Amino acid sequence: MSFDRLATSYRLLETIAFGQSLQRARILWLEKIPRPRRVLILGEGDGRFLCELLRVHPKIDIDCVDASARMLNLARTRARQSHPESWQRIQFIHADILKWSPLKSYDLIVTHFFLDCFPRDEVKAIVDKLARATTPDGVWLLADFTIPPAGIFSRMHAKLLLRMMYLFFRCAAGIAANGLVDPSPYLEANNFAPMLRQSSRAAMLKSELWQRRLPIPS
Repeated sequence: MSFDRLATSYRLLETIAFGQSLQRARILWLEKIPRPRRVLILGEGDGRFLCELLRVHPKIDIDCVDASARMLNLARTRARQSHPESWQRIQFIHADILKWSPLKSYDLIVTHFFLDCFPRDEVKAIVDKLARATTPDGVWLLADFTIPPAGIFSRMHAKLLLRMMYLFFRCAAGIAANGLVDPSPYLEANNFAPMLRQSSRAAMLKSELWQRRLPIPS
């Protein structure tokens, strides 16, 4: 899977389809999280979320992992231009998350519109892998698509649009998934609890803040 072919046009495609809704979903909880020490961002794309993170929390250590070299180059250029005081603290890692494993621990994990690219068994494996690299009080930010829980028209519209999107991205980027997988059970199994949730775009988008539950003292 790689978004190399779509890198230069991805922002335009996103804007045509969803306006600014996806970016608002990405950054929704940035002001709510404590200042992180070390951050892991998966599938950052062209660097728009990265730059907002640096605006709110400058000069933090960030590992940014993406399977698309072109997306990484866009993110690197954007961060260097927008935040010259911070960009050297970012490590840009060109890697497939299914083959790459973290060697550090992180107090903030970010998977915005990333886990929806994988089938169920791979989502579980990714969440388990990342959870092992998360500090005991770590925070996990997640924005993604979802099927509205109510409303026949809203549900039908979301299912049709998602079917079209999966077909497009399977052809253009080689993603393996052909439908949404809810990562919530796998986060909960790794002792994360949902702290903040909000839906948007007629409940087709969700923004979530999860936090690891500290063990109860014995």
